Amino acid sequence: MKVKMLIAAAAISITGVLATSAMGASLTPTKVTIQAQSGGDFFGYVKSSDKNHCANGRKVILYKLQGDSPHPSADQKIASDTASANGDGYMWSTGNTGQRHGKFYARVKKTEFCAADLSPVVKAQP
Repeated sequence: MKVKMLIAAAAISITGVLATSAMGASLTPTKVTIQAQSGGDFFGYVKSSDKNHCANGRKVILYKLQGDSPHPSADQKIASDTASANGDGYMWSTGNTGQRHGKFYARVKKTEFCAADLSPVVKAQP
């Protein structure tokens, strides 16, 4: 009976250690860039050392800044796109949003393996 209890206690301890180390695992850094073109077009790239999980196929959301600094929960969502292979990078593009005035930024949300990121803020190009 004591042996069974010791084995059960050891199994619970090992499970706890594994769960703790999995939760503490760091996410792969990800970078999203943005550029504004005339007429309300926006594009950029998603960059990461883990291209298959963190760059290719990553959803990018374009926001219009409502205040002085980026706040995705308060800023206006304008468009989104999925990054896909383009040359040696993974490009996203909104096409013509009609947004010719204001300040904008792009965001990629955190995923199971990848960190979130916000691009720098850019001014729309009329």
